[in-house]
Amino acid sequence: MLKNKKIGFIGGGNMAEAIIKGMLSSSLIKASNVFVSEPSKSRQTFLTSEYKIKVVKDNLDLVKKADVLIVAVKPQIINEVLIGIADQMDAKKLVISVAAGVPVSKIEEALSSGKKKKLSVVRTMPNTPAVVQEGVTAISPGKGVSKPDLKIAHEIFQAVGRTVEVPEAQIDAVTGLSGSGPAYIFMIIEALSDAGVKMGLSRDVATELTVQTVLGSAMLVRETGTSPGELKNRVTSPGGTTIAGLHALEKGSLRATLMNAVEKATLRSKELAD
Repeated sequence: MLKNKKIGFIGGGNMAEAIIKGMLSSSLIKASNVFVSEPSKSRQTFLTSEYKIKVVKDNLDLVKKADVLIVAVKPQIINEVLIGIADQMDAKKLVISVAAGVPVSKIEEALSSGKKKKLSVVRTMPNTPAVVQEGVTAISPGKGVSKPDLKIAHEIFQAVGRTVEVPEAQIDAVTGLSGSGPAYIFMIIEALSDAGVKMGLSRDVATELTVQTVLGSAMLVRETGTSPGELKNRVTSPGGTTIAGLHALEKGSLRATLMNAVEKATLRSKELAD
């Protein structure tokens, strides 16, 4: 569905680049159909040389050219950016936001400029593994989004990983789990690598063992469809090493600590949105 569409990015930062790279590498769209509005000259030069896409002079020029508009700017400036392009917006254009904490209603309000407009707005919550095309993106469509537009949103973000569709009321929970989740996993990887060094392994070996163990374990859950609890039980022999390690994790409240982390991040996401 994207083949003949023109995609415009307001903001050419890391997430925008990840999406551009994913779409082009999967041949979803031609580079000639991708446009970016980005204030940094060095960033403009990099994006055009690396991906052969087109940089436009400003946001209004971008909106005129694009069928699908991906708003990839900081939440602090999104309202100003949207108000600036409101006069060019209509129901034919699909607007996709990757700005954390900004609800569909606020986006629609800014793009309407006090006028009644039918708008197609999709809110998304991608995460940083999208940079290596292994992200997961939660998608929440506004009321004016058609089924074809929703399919386009999924296609775009499936180029950088996997997608799930959730009601907008659940986006804060998504933020607390998968949005902030990479940081939790990085900390776990760091801690396991430190433990390997403590037990006498070199840093390189400890890190390689840790990274591949985390990656392989995640793939095992995904590819087999077996619950993590069942897979854990299969590794755990009576009186063996794994149950001893699991006992230590339970004593340290690892399970409760991770659940608390997701809860705290979710609540913070709601606070920021308010």
